[in-house]
Amino acid sequence: MSEQIQKLIVEGTLYGLVFFSVITWILIIAKGVQHFRLGRQNKRFTKKFWGASNLDAAANLATETGPKARLAASGFSALYVVDGESPDLEHSWDRQELLERHLRQQIQKEYESLEAGLAVLASIGSTSPFVGLFGTVFGIIHALSALSKAASPSIDIVAGPIGEALIATGVGIAVAVPAVLAYNFYLRRLKLASADLDNYATDFVNLAQKSGFRVTKPVGKISTQLQSADAANTATPALGRAA
Repeated sequence: MSEQIQKLIVEGTLYGLVFFSVITWILIIAKGVQHFRLGRQNKRFTKKFWGASNLDAAANLATETGPKARLAASGFSALYVVDGESPDLEHSWDRQELLERHLRQQIQKEYESLEAGLAVLASIGSTSPFVGLFGTVFGIIHALSALSKAASPSIDIVAGPIGEALIATGVGIAVAVPAVLAYNFYLRRLKLASADLDNYATDFVNLAQKSGFRVTKPVGKISTQLQSADAANTATPALGRAA
């Protein structure tokens, strides 16, 4: 392998690590904004939901946004019936089982949305040191090749190339550390958010049980709310979907 190719490999490794670093910080910022925004939406909806006089009044909070609002909309869509109307196949189920299925499916959608991008952070955090080491190995090979061809070998000939090669390892570690820390942080936030949705779903089922698992008051914009939820989940950045 020629010295020029070895040098290109080292440079390509460094450029690759810089690219990984850019992706990492984009995801860190994007996930931070996502969790901050969803946290505010959940807090606002929770206050309005528990402030409603009854379940029928809470069903009209369809204009609210956020994971809990979408979860509630999914639940209300399972409970909503029109008196005198023949139920379709979906609503012919036991109403409690139907409600729990709707809530479980919506929780899974919200989980997938919050999880998007974490696999990328984990992959960068686990592979970056090895990518840097790969560049270092070829850098040392390049330095030793130059030493073997020198008329009068000396430490000065290899000191510069080896120092440059070791930079790749340092950069790899520098890229990996933020990715690993961010992954652990957002994974913890994901678990907390998932537990919060599970607790809310349990409370929702208990409230629905008191009303006989029926919401007879027309629920406006529930289908629109659920469609908006699907659009929001599919609007996850391409980096996140790559996970």
